[in-house]
Amino acid sequence: MSAASPTVLVVDDDADIREAVQDILSFEGYAVAQAANGQEALELLTGPHAVRPCLILLDLMMPVMDGEEFVGRIQQEQRLAEVPIILVTASGLAHLPGVRAILKKPFDMDVLLSTVGEHRH
Repeated sequence: MSAASPTVLVVDDDADIREAVQDILSFEGYAVAQAANGQEALELLTGPHAVRPCLILLDLMMPVMDGEEFVGRIQQEQRLAEVPIILVTASGLAHLPGVRAILKKPFDMDVLLSTVGEHRH
């Protein structure tokens, strides 16, 4: 994958969902980084080889650090607060800061692609 490919960060504790989303997005030319929870995602975003995503697809219900806590943490850093977030969840949570859209699980592949295309940074 070329360095010019936009990167989407997929944060979900379900490995099957992460892999399926990666397959769909990779086929459309996106690079994909994966994290199993909010803590792993923060480490990917702030570590020495930090990922610079054009968009974050974020599950809410996860162990270690859930989606709501993750959103609160990245809103504290200006560089990260600008990255669009799309919640991918089965629950109907109210709007959180930085969240541009909500994809209800299970979601359609075409809806995923159009939502990512519309909201990426």
